[in-house]
Amino acid sequence: MDAYYADEFVLPLPEGHRFPMAKYRLLRDRIAEELPETRLHVAPKAEDEELARVHSPEYIAAIAQGTLAPAAQREIGFPWSEAMAERARRSVGATLAAARSALRHGLAGNLAGGTHHAYAGKGSGFCVFNDVAVAARCMQAEWAQAHPGRAQPLQVAVIDLDVHQGNGTAHIFQGDASVFTLSLHGERNFPFRKEDSDLDVPLPDGCGDAQYLDALEHALQTLEQRFEPGLVLYLAGADPHEGDRLGRLALSYDGLEARDRRVFDWAWQRRVPLAFSMAGGYGHDIATTVQAQLNTWRVALQYHCRWQNAAP
Repeated sequence: MDAYYADEFVLPLPEGHRFPMAKYRLLRDRIAEELPETRLHVAPKAEDEELARVHSPEYIAAIAQGTLAPAAQREIGFPWSEAMAERARRSVGATLAAARSALRHGLAGNLAGGTHHAYAGKGSGFCVFNDVAVAARCMQAEWAQAHPGRAQPLQVAVIDLDVHQGNGTAHIFQGDASVFTLSLHGERNFPFRKEDSDLDVPLPDGCGDAQYLDALEHALQTLEQRFEPGLVLYLAGADPHEGDRLGRLALSYDGLEARDRRVFDWAWQRRVPLAFSMAGGYGHDIATTVQAQLNTWRVALQYHCRWQNAAP
């Protein structure tokens, strides 16, 4: 299974910054050691024309040149540097590459990504560019080029199970019938001003495994009734875990694994290619986040094997 990483492109942060940048390299090391069937690739860089399928040219240029207004840079949550701009492009490029691989082989992933708070013209909440939105738009464009004459575009479902609502993604695709946005998230968590997804499922503080999995099951049933995707983009956030300092939910490792298995199985049963990204994870102990993410990759490998065994 193809896996794309960008941790070689380090985003320099001031001492004491709360974003756990080290988790990406720790996850790659664990995957290399424990899941050798995974093919690890350095993430390609998303080009301007790819980013511009979602983001405004002015915003792309401001990130490249470091000319964002100070308030806009603070809203992202990272100080600007050339390394920040480079890593942001690589994070998008990883999801693009994973989506292309998934359309060929059924399943692939990004060891980072899930930057769902970024809007078309601004970043927010540790998200510079919206990798999921760019991937959806680019895959639609490439599908249309490969299938000339098809009236209907590639239908893309975004299943966002990060603990925070994917407000940027929801806003970008509002009114677009070709992309279905589904978000299960903490009702009282960031962002405090939510956007309208196609299907929002707000969850109370302290929500545990049983309640969460029941909500997910109903959400997937609703998705199936309303939409027929040709590609799923899955944000497998580790931050619903009970050990997350920003999550406010209470899922166990077993609950998160059951969540992942249900999403992968939902796509597999329908033979819908799926590309996934890690999205958020802010454990009090960074090792808990890495373990939750490693568990996601372990389940993904099992479903990747199913795809390969079913290939003609």
